[in-house]
Amino acid sequence: MAIASLKQQAAEFAVGMVQSGMVVGLGHGSTAIFAVRKIAALLRDGALAAIRGIPCSTAVAAEARALGIPLTTLGDVAAIDLTIDGADEVALDSFTVIKGGGGALLREKIVAQASRREVIVVDDSKLSPALGARHPVPAEVAAFGWGAQARFLGELGAAVTMRRDDRGAPFRSDQGSFILDCDFGPIADPAALAARLDARAGILEHGLFIGLVTDIVIADERGARLVSK
Repeated sequence: MAIASLKQQAAEFAVGMVQSGMVVGLGHGSTAIFAVRKIAALLRDGALAAIRGIPCSTAVAAEARALGIPLTTLGDVAAIDLTIDGADEVALDSFTVIKGGGGALLREKIVAQASRREVIVVDDSKLSPALGARHPVPAEVAAFGWGAQARFLGELGAAVTMRRDDRGAPFRSDQGSFILDCDFGPIADPAALAARLDARAGILEHGLFIGLVTDIVIADERGARLVSK
């Protein structure tokens, strides 16, 4: 089965957890966008009502508005009932993930921290025995002094690459920051690494999501299944 079909299966399965009246976090990326489109279709059909969305990126906000999903902000609501978002790599045994391949990691983590349930939707190719084995850790860094952050990350053992856009210029996040992709290889202690990155001035956020995921929906050739913490 095509990867796109598996992504759609996972996302639409997760939308089954959405109930009328909820505040829903709208994730960024090629899998989560299927959830945004399904929620919009259910609103149009009347199967869902009174949904308010909080998008994880300006691109998702534009898509949600175009599809007719009412939006709100974390300034106007105390919490998000449920967020549906994708991931680049999933360590199922520890419920930890790497996110940020699409460049929205800062907003994605803000939304995840405000969510009662953080539902990660993936196809089975994203499953990994250890974080870092298959995907680098994105680090969003302030443009000022970014070279110092690159050296610091290298000293921690990463092979560091500046992410670039289609024109070859440094990729800019919605905040105007740079993203450094950090290949650590398999990470023995993701929580310890996350703490090191959290403590460094100039690293605005990183793609290690520790202790935030409550549910994972995995799609494979047999269909979609839910694994809850």
